[in-house]
Amino acid sequence: MIKRGKPTKNGQVKLTFILPADQVRGHVSLVGDFNGWNPYAHPMRRGDDGTHQVTVTVPAQRGICFRYLAEGGVWFDDPDADHHDEHGGHLRPAGPRDHRVEITRAAVLEDHREQPLTAAR
Repeated sequence: MIKRGKPTKNGQVKLTFILPADQVRGHVSLVGDFNGWNPYAHPMRRGDDGTHQVTVTVPAQRGICFRYLAEGGVWFDDPDADHHDEHGGHLRPAGPRDHRVEITRAAVLEDHREQPLTAAR
């Protein structure tokens, strides 16, 4: 589960990432482009209910890419991300309906006949 806070006046938003108790054994970290893919930057804390969670603050208008890294070097994605690709889950911190999100990288088409998908408004 991913909980999104409301954007602050200074353009930041808090995101809380929560993993169910039965999904992970041992230590797990949230890693992504927002922390330089550093597995030590955002370790998740285990709560009394067994869930793992961590809260990060990121720019509200910049999309992020993230994954989880569990004990033993096991990488996995969050099914609640806005979308997934070969790099992991992608999230628009201000919410999936906010169309003001900054695009940080463009997709590369492997075949000139392929057409990029566009979001419906």
